[in-house]
Amino acid sequence: MPNKIFGIDLRRPSPQFDSSLADKNASRDSVPDLRQASMDHIKRPTLPGLGGKKHSSHDKKKDKDRSVSKDKHAKERSPAVPKPVKLNMVMESPPALFIDPPQQSSGALISGRLQVLPNVVNMGEVVLTSIVMYLECTTTTKRPVHDRCRECMSNITDLYEWKFLSKPKTFRSIDGLQELPFSHLIPGHIPATTHGHIGSIDYSLHVRAKTNDGKEIEYRRDLIISRALRPTNDKNSVRIFPPTNLTLNVTLPSIIHTIGDFPVQCRMTGITTKRDDTQTRWKLRKLTWRIEEHETVISPACPQHASKVGGEGKGIQHQHDRDIGMDELKQGWKTDFDDGQVEGEWTAAIDMSRNPQCDVEAPNGMKITHNLVLELVIAEEWAPNKKPSQATPTGAARVLRTQFNLNVTSRAGMGISWDDEMPPMYEDVPASPPQYQNDRTSVMEYQGDDLHDDIEGLTLSP
Repeated sequence: MPNKIFGIDLRRPSPQFDSSLADKNASRDSVPDLRQASMDHIKRPTLPGLGGKKHSSHDKKKDKDRSVSKDKHAKERSPAVPKPVKLNMVMESPPALFIDPPQQSSGALISGRLQVLPNVVNMGEVVLTSIVMYLECTTTTKRPVHDRCRECMSNITDLYEWKFLSKPKTFRSIDGLQELPFSHLIPGHIPATTHGHIGSIDYSLHVRAKTNDGKEIEYRRDLIISRALRPTNDKNSVRIFPPTNLTLNVTLPSIIHTIGDFPVQCRMTGITTKRDDTQTRWKLRKLTWRIEEHETVISPACPQHASKVGGEGKGIQHQHDRDIGMDELKQGWKTDFDDGQVEGEWTAAIDMSRNPQCDVEAPNGMKITHNLVLELVIAEEWAPNKKPSQATPTGAARVLRTQFNLNVTSRAGMGISWDDEMPPMYEDVPASPPQYQNDRTSVMEYQGDDLHDDIEGLTLSP
């Protein structure tokens, strides 16, 4: 294509076109400026102290990417200072288990070894001035008097204290691992470890070691304490529902566990009322059972917030109820209208996914109990005595509701407490036989008449 036609350079735009294009671009560029100027008076004022820095979604993405990568100009973090000694613990005793109720329990024995390993190089040594271990009980409430107060939320009590060192001791790395034994009898009246919905009770072994230069090393190990009740005879309960003649007899085991099911035997009498020519009877239509867990916690107030509850030593009581097992039955029982009774047996169980807790009652006001609630839906029927199978519903119905106390506890295993496992001790028998010298002791064969009844008259000659 020629660059010039009739002496006009086609590669060079005309002055009119340049001016119109410039005006168009100028008008296009002026629009954001006008909008920007018109929006300045309604901008949100910048909060003081934030520097007035603005962020867009694109900037946030960049910032996020930068946060992942490591800045090459940033200073490297100093490694953590190693501890002079490493503490560990080995438990020799089985898990702590209280047998029987708090008033009758003999407690549980715990024993173990505290391991101390010097963490020094080049055959160094560490001097420890004290090693103290505490048996701590931590009570926590999830509904404190003041929301963000740590003192109102938890309380730590020392139940026992071990002092392993009476004077400073040197631990050398050449000696390697050293062990310090310990043991204690935990009293049986304290509550077991509990993790409720609004409160908890925990136990731990807390070790504090202090060096001669003032450094402290801590170690903590959780201690789980359980309580188990020994099974006894089944409980028989009777419930009467006036104004009817219905009587409900329920047989339950003395204790139940959070794992596994338990049988429930139920018998209802008085369901038939006979007259001269007709009879009125109640027919069981549906049976619903559920296991309820009732938790009560008293949230204490710290000295700083004691004024909110009326003084020091007071607190706020909280209660939480929930269902930890339920089912609905529409069959499975036997009805005998001639004898006027309905009887049946089924199995109930606690749902482990609900994280159920065992029964507990603590001195700080925490209490957890369980109930078995039964709801029976019965309908009234009318039938002639000559043809009892031809029953006619009367339209009347009732809902019978009752509840029974359940003792939820841990499994006892063999059910033998620590004091029952000890060998028998006798007052007249010494701890060990007497010691004799070999040069003054001899064994000789007896040669003589038969002893028979003369044994009591024998004496040993010097």
